Amino acid sequence: MITSRLRFSRFPLLTALSLVLAACSSTAAQQSSENDTSTLNHIKIAQPCGDKPNCVSTLDARQDFQLAPFTLTEKGEKYWKAVKRVATLLPGARMVEDKPDYIRIECTSRVFKFVDDFEVQRDGNQLIVRSASRVGYYDFGVNRDRADQFRELLKAQGYLQ
Repeated sequence: MITSRLRFSRFPLLTALSLVLAACSSTAAQQSSENDTSTLNHIKIAQPCGDKPNCVSTLDARQDFQLAPFTLTEKGEKYWKAVKRVATLLPGARMVEDKPDYIRIECTSRVFKFVDDFEVQRDGNQLIVRSASRVGYYDFGVNRDRADQFRELLKAQGYLQ
């Protein structure tokens, strides 16, 4: 009898949590990275972020979406493959596209399995970095935290100024 009461009392809590999460997510289909890419010059990374506060980029000039520049050291310029490898150390990271000067990584959250896109492109001694949620309106700062963690990992290895 006690066990059935415990199960029943959890049901409203789980239902409420599911409704809150559903309200935060978008009903639009996930966009592929190919539909988002820029055709301007040689930059492959989509620019700028959209109007939803779930994206950050070094290419976006708006304060809430802007990341400070990522400037490579000589070591970082020389060891681009190692810089790409550092990106795969981010939590939930999986490399899905690896080009000579560009990578796209899918970062999957542990609990709810949300997938975010993390893109890095080398442009001279600069890295163009973009991290964005695929669905949902707000990301609770996860993408900025991911970009900041990437910056710190690169600095610790001597790849970033």
